[in-house]
Amino acid sequence: MDKKEKLQLSEIDICDLFITPALQASHWDPMTQIRREVTLTPGPVIVRGNVSSRNKSKKKFADYVLSWQPSLPVAIIEAKSNGFAISHGLQQALEYAGILKLPCAFSSNGDGFASHDKTAPSGSDIEIELALEQFPTPEELWRRYRTFHDIKPGEIALVEQPYHREANGKDPRYYQVDAINLSVEAIAKGQKRVLLVMATGTGKTYTTFQIIWRVWKAGTAKRILFLADRNILVDQTLVNDFAPFGASMTKVKNRKIDPAYEIHLGLYQALTGPFESDKIFKSVSRDFFDLIVIDECHRGSAAEDSAWREVLDYFSGAIHLGMTATPMETGYVSNVNYFGAPVYKYSLKQGIEDGFLAPYKVIRIDIDRDLEGWTPPPGMLDDLGNAVEEREYNQKDMDRILILNKRTTLVAERVMQLLRATDPMAKTIIFCEDIDHAERMRKAIVNAAGDLARDNSKYVMRITGDSVEGKAELDRFIDPEEPYPVIATTSQLLSTGVDTKTCKLIVLDRTINSMTMFKQIIGRGSRIDEDNNKYFYTIMDFKKATELFRDPDFDGEPVVIYEPGPDDDPVPPDPDPEPGDEGDGGEGPENPPGVTKIRISGVDARIIAERVEYIGPDGNLITESYREFARKQITSEYASLDDFIRKWQASDRKRAIIDELEEYGIVLSNLAEEVGRDFGDFDLLCHIAYGQPPLTRRERADQVRKRNYFGKYGDKARAVLSALLDKYADEGIATIEEAKVLRLRPFTEIGTPLEIINGAFGGKQNYERALRELEDEIYQQAAGE
Repeated sequence: MDKKEKLQLSEIDICDLFITPALQASHWDPMTQIRREVTLTPGPVIVRGNVSSRNKSKKKFADYVLSWQPSLPVAIIEAKSNGFAISHGLQQALEYAGILKLPCAFSSNGDGFASHDKTAPSGSDIEIELALEQFPTPEELWRRYRTFHDIKPGEIALVEQPYHREANGKDPRYYQVDAINLSVEAIAKGQKRVLLVMATGTGKTYTTFQIIWRVWKAGTAKRILFLADRNILVDQTLVNDFAPFGASMTKVKNRKIDPAYEIHLGLYQALTGPFESDKIFKSVSRDFFDLIVIDECHRGSAAEDSAWREVLDYFSGAIHLGMTATPMETGYVSNVNYFGAPVYKYSLKQGIEDGFLAPYKVIRIDIDRDLEGWTPPPGMLDDLGNAVEEREYNQKDMDRILILNKRTTLVAERVMQLLRATDPMAKTIIFCEDIDHAERMRKAIVNAAGDLARDNSKYVMRITGDSVEGKAELDRFIDPEEPYPVIATTSQLLSTGVDTKTCKLIVLDRTINSMTMFKQIIGRGSRIDEDNNKYFYTIMDFKKATELFRDPDFDGEPVVIYEPGPDDDPVPPDPDPEPGDEGDGGEGPENPPGVTKIRISGVDARIIAERVEYIGPDGNLITESYREFARKQITSEYASLDDFIRKWQASDRKRAIIDELEEYGIVLSNLAEEVGRDFGDFDLLCHIAYGQPPLTRRERADQVRKRNYFGKYGDKARAVLSALLDKYADEGIATIEEAKVLRLRPFTEIGTPLEIINGAFGGKQNYERALRELEDEIYQQAAGE
């Protein structure tokens, strides 16, 4: 093939005709070692108002991922058409190699390969160009990977152990691959304490399963204990992610550890207790378990004075793998002191930027009694006839010390106002100060919900550690297929570990001092659930808790501020300790010790301020409408109205421009919600971006008819063009550009598509020319606008 012909080939052609054959010639197996068109990240979801869309322009998409075996990617290749230089795609390949922790990246235009090798010996070139036939073999790139990751000969067998392939062929996400491989490599190197930090919703349990599977199959760990502190965490794991272990797995129950099984899932509470007879973990030898996985290890299991630390100390010779979304570094406990630095971290911010986690919008609501404070008049009595201490009560006192019933009613009514305006059946969690507050909030929501609660008594449930009825509904609340319960009021039970992937609204009517607890709570909404059309969630904040988003520690590095010495006195726990010590509850008592609550019914409360904030491009919260977001995106692509009109008029297919804008997260149907459904795409864009007065599609169609434009066509062609104009007026420009439009009514009454194209217009070329002229007529005056 000569150069001129090669220049005409598409990027896909270059891959098919040159790159893939070159790989196969170098002994790469196309079935097991070559993956093409791999989506590494789908691109972030943008939310403004009550609508969302993906910014596909930020999608990370690798043309080739080369793997030694499916669980071990070793290199990236970025392909370009032949009009580009060989190395044109190398920077992009390096970015993708970076997130996969790979030493080698390649770029090709079909003439050869540009190579970047981080393992090149000192004094050698890091980047070189190779002929097509010189591409490295799988063995060579696997050698470079081992060099880059410092994998010794004795570690190879474990590192090469494949992960479990899903029956549906689903592959782990890139960060899960990183977390699995780096953990397995650490274990292969003999590391006994391993910490993984992964944001809620990123698949920590699935990642854990794959790590356990590989070390178990390789024989490195023959008996494994998965430790959690809540029944639901164990039960979810047993039937979901860990199901492939099958008959080799059991849940520790009946107060015994059964040596007939190899994979044990257990609650701390089932293994130990305050009396020696409770400590069933001592019924097996200290070397019984080879690997212990500590789920949600931020909740104090590794703390020096924890009641559960004795379990880990007893099996101290085993590998301890800690999993958490929120590494705790406080005056009371340090994960890093126990486990060492995390082998891998994947934050909430990164998950949102990649598009794997749902972004949030924040509705901050200020109530007068919270902000301005409230001082009872002299001699005031509460609802029980007791004297009320004459002092100023502020936001932190609300529902902890002072109960203003009208404030509770106000919060409930505002929550229901939002749900009625969006989706009354949206799964909602309301976090309250304690169990008593959660029960009062449940009652207030029932009254505010009216018919919704009357039609189904489980529309709202209190799900707290002390409520047998509420906990019985927990599985249904988190089941996407179950509509009820819709709203859960809670204190702490739902703050961590519970997979509530369809949760669309989190209400904070709780004072939160702990960054760890805050991250866990907001993590309840962080999962994207495309099957149920959940791409973002709303945080409604009545207690200024979301100010923690602005704290540098929110997505920053954990800092060790306490390193216990051998002679240190015990350090008291933090003022806002983590939940979970009661296994299935974790809720505090109805009234904190030594506190008598003051209940008052007659004091009014009102909302004095609200504001809505969204995640901006830099990850910080901003106040911006969807309209303003769209304006910025359009004008960044088309600097002026004239630029936009020229591109619009020159485009053979207007749909191409619309698709291009959708790549940046601008969805025309969302803009139509802002401006009006009767306006065409062109008018919507010009109005939003450049302030032009819009015309409706019907108005543009009527102007075309007034100009008697159809006079030059025959009867049949006029009938077709007139019908196309009606279709435009009803549905928009994209509809009439679709090839299938001639298969719809009223065209079927005129003839078949072939009869229309050939009989009315004399061929496809003439039909397309007539359609283009019709579009020019529709937008004729645009050139002068």
